[in-house]
Amino acid sequence: KLKAWDVFNNSSEASLEFIVASEAGLALNNVLNYPNPFTTSTTFQFDHNKYGQFLQVQIQIFSVSGKLIKTINQEVVAAESHFTSVAWDGRDEYGDKLAKGVYVYKVRVKSSDGEKVEKFEKLVLLN
Repeated sequence: KLKAWDVFNNSSEASLEFIVASEAGLALNNVLNYPNPFTTSTTFQFDHNKYGQFLQVQIQIFSVSGKLIKTINQEVVAAESHFTSVAWDGRDEYGDKLAKGVYVYKVRVKSSDGEKVEKFEKLVLLN
């Protein structure tokens, strides 16, 4: 957060969010779904360091035994550094409601320059 004054003592504030990564490559942090646990729908979100670039986002939901349940693909133009625009209704590829339980999901992000990064997390579905 930055606050500055002009010569007439008028002030203004601005905030900037950024991720400090150990390398210049694509970084993915704070991967989560909210709410978690959920009953009817949840939204996947994460932070990244490719603000304003084109991103390809893929979210895959798996059972705890490793069976692929659902794949969600989304392309994002001029991505904000905090990504929150993928919602899921708790249904599989065929539109059927899933049983309550713990599931694993993988978030895979590919930037416009070809860099890829992925992270695994878990979610809980309550019916």
